[in-house]
Amino acid sequence: MASFFEERVLSVHHWNDMLFSFTTTRDAHFRFRDGQFVMIGLMVDGRPLLRAYSIASTSYDEHLEFYSIKVPDGPLTSRLQHLQVGDTVIVGKKPTGTLVLDNLIAGRNLYLLSTGTGLAPFLGLCRIPETYEKFEKVVLLHGCRTVAELERGKELVDGIAGDEYLAEIAADKLLYYPTVTREPFVHQGRVTDLFTTTKVQDALGLPPLDPAVDRAMVCGSPEMLRACKEALLEFGFEEGNAGEAAGFVVEKAFAESMTPAG
Repeated sequence: MASFFEERVLSVHHWNDMLFSFTTTRDAHFRFRDGQFVMIGLMVDGRPLLRAYSIASTSYDEHLEFYSIKVPDGPLTSRLQHLQVGDTVIVGKKPTGTLVLDNLIAGRNLYLLSTGTGLAPFLGLCRIPETYEKFEKVVLLHGCRTVAELERGKELVDGIAGDEYLAEIAADKLLYYPTVTREPFVHQGRVTDLFTTTKVQDALGLPPLDPAVDRAMVCGSPEMLRACKEALLEFGFEEGNAGEAAGFVVEKAFAESMTPAG
């Protein structure tokens, strides 16, 4: 177990019959950058069963949080969804990932584009002061199939508004745009379709996308990642990575813990 920490489950929250989140203890030696992911899992028949999960808590938190879809036949999530307080989860010691602020050039507006549980890395990034210090506006665009699947994002925004410290920092900067594809809702449509038109900007009172000053982070299903990347490249954005900061970054890790928006 030299490659893993053994962490104890502190809480479990079932948002609906499709989604759940849980928190665990955090080893004092575990360090990560906001927006990164890590391998987590369970010991099954004496061997580690692991998947990549974005860390939904911030680097300042004393606990770890993970956000997941429930997959009845999924090798790992079929087990994780039955976690109880006090259970043990193993957490890798080497977090990684491209969705970190240092991989973006500072700019005007930051678009956080997510579908399903691709929201997870942004749950942390929206709760750190550095995000708001680096950008004038932070636009959280979250697409799901149903209204019920938006609940975790809504709680994030409500929590920030109710936090005395964060509210002062993010009050005029954080803009939330939830959208669904399979039910009536104030905003409807796929993230990619909305983002590549001016619907989001018009609704939020923002100027059109400009690759010279706007930035984006993308996390979601493989199809959504490909579509958003193609759209951003067509707009003239350049992709960044750990070696060179640029106009947008895409999370390349994909696990069964991600779910598409349609």
